[in-house]
Amino acid sequence: QVQLVESGGGVVQAGGSLRLSCAASGRVFSINIMSWHRQAPGKQRESVAIISRSGGTTYVESVKGRFTISRDNAKNSVYLQMNSLKPEDTGVYYCRIVDSGGQSTWGQGTQVTVSS
Repeated sequence: QVQLVESGGGVVQAGGSLRLSCAASGRVFSINIMSWHRQAPGKQRESVAIISRSGGTTYVESVKGRFTISRDNAKNSVYLQMNSLKPEDTGVYYCRIVDSGGQSTWGQGTQVTVSS
């Protein structure tokens, strides 16, 4: 079994920054895709940022230029640097990994609250 542990969430004022971390442990094999998703109250979960094993990245339009996803393959970890935060960035943030066999694992989520 693979476990994902997220950290770094919290409460921040608009314009502030937070850095989320997610580490995989357990029976971790080759991780292909790592990503961050978020779910705001009353809304569906959406993909925020994706990074491939080679480092290619994709972002949802609303966070481009403000968020940066990165990964450390040696540590089986993925990070999300969030700058210039807005109240609409509020939500529960989840990390997800997909291994080379296509197996998907989700983290438990970490709350991010941006006050105006």
